[in-house]
Amino acid sequence: MDGATPNDLTQVVTADKAHVWHHLIQHKPFETADPRIIVEGKGMRVWDHNGKEYLDTVSGGVWTVNVGYGRERIANAVRDQLVKMNYFAGTGGSIPGALFAERLISKMPGMSRVYYANSGSEANEKGFKMIRQIAHKRYGGKKHKILYRERDYHGTTVACMAAGGHDQRNAQYGPFPEGFIPVPHCMEYRADAQTLPHGATYGEAAANAIEEVILREGADTVGGLILEPVTAGGGVITPPEGYWQRVQEICKKYDVLLMIDEVVCGVGRTGTWFGYQQYGVQPDIVTMAKGVASGYAAISCCVTTEAVFDMFKDDTSDPLNYFRDISTFGGCTAGPTAALENMAIIEEENLLENCNTMGAYLMDALQGLAEKHSVIGDVRGKGLFNGLELVSDRTSKLPVEEAQIAAVLGECLKRGTMIGATNRSFKGFNNTLCFSPALICTKDDLDQLTATVDEALTAVFG
Repeated sequence: MDGATPNDLTQVVTADKAHVWHHLIQHKPFETADPRIIVEGKGMRVWDHNGKEYLDTVSGGVWTVNVGYGRERIANAVRDQLVKMNYFAGTGGSIPGALFAERLISKMPGMSRVYYANSGSEANEKGFKMIRQIAHKRYGGKKHKILYRERDYHGTTVACMAAGGHDQRNAQYGPFPEGFIPVPHCMEYRADAQTLPHGATYGEAAANAIEEVILREGADTVGGLILEPVTAGGGVITPPEGYWQRVQEICKKYDVLLMIDEVVCGVGRTGTWFGYQQYGVQPDIVTMAKGVASGYAAISCCVTTEAVFDMFKDDTSDPLNYFRDISTFGGCTAGPTAALENMAIIEEENLLENCNTMGAYLMDALQGLAEKHSVIGDVRGKGLFNGLELVSDRTSKLPVEEAQIAAVLGECLKRGTMIGATNRSFKGFNNTLCFSPALICTKDDLDQLTATVDEALTAVFG
């Protein structure tokens, strides 16, 4: 580890414990223990304030650092741009904002316009507002309902929680705004936990369940459907065959805008630029954030078709016709500058190809772990986005306790490897280990990951 030594960081740890409110963590234990402070990263490895090295297989803890740590070309490009022109409100334009929008759209056939914001939650809020405003402009406000899927996650704002299928994340934050309606999940491994209409395949049946909700609510009241291409925080759930094609048909049939949340899957995670491109669908709205700039600057995008964009400029006599929204730091030039370099790195280093090659290698290794450990009930994934669902019994599929999942994570940390897991999202089903190594990963990195998980499962479950 270069830079500061542990002795240099005593004041930092003290200041952190006294003043920083960390994300998603109960702080009571910090009265007697220190928080982990990450001080340096290079490639796929990070070092904490004690000098301990970790292999990071969750890309920054929340599926973000897709091109790895220590990319000087991104940092240098951002520095140069900020000195020249750091910020102007999104009412105007910027050179990197225009150039990245053009570059991004070139990767998204059928899409046309990019609205800049700061986070995935905010990008999804923009999409919701577009759907709601279109309902008022074209349908007298009636077609305002937005459907969301059980187990999907779309962000931390109140509206995003209203559209989120994680009951434990939502607990204690209601009441929520009305008009957000759940549809069943498409998790084939647990298909017996829900009643679905008949279909030729499970995928078609799971999609037909969405149609049932539309008909129950009234097609003239449903304006949008938001889905993740691969359910992320809900347990890395890949869609069953035939699902997405049927979803597209249903949306077209009932004039429902299809909004795809690519905050996790976007910009290479599944082995294509965007997860929806794995399944041959054409969305109306696409949101993205985490991998857009690999965490080197804050940026998110809400991308639409030209048809959606045109709905906000078709009657200039109406003073309320335009999209009356602003994201203050959507005008910062650091985000699109970093995103341009991030995309260039992915192209120049053939990281989509590496994602597919290493993703297949990792899936084979995880299947090997499943043959050895009966606690692994299901292996799922697409590209470098993978999950192991742990069960106490494969026949009953009874989930292991969340404390046991935490113990596995702890054993991995002891061995110098960071992995992820579903965490206090839905009661009784926080039982999936999650992996999202950077797109730069090698076989050696993945061998270390699977060997560590093997040892951790043995230590916890025998």
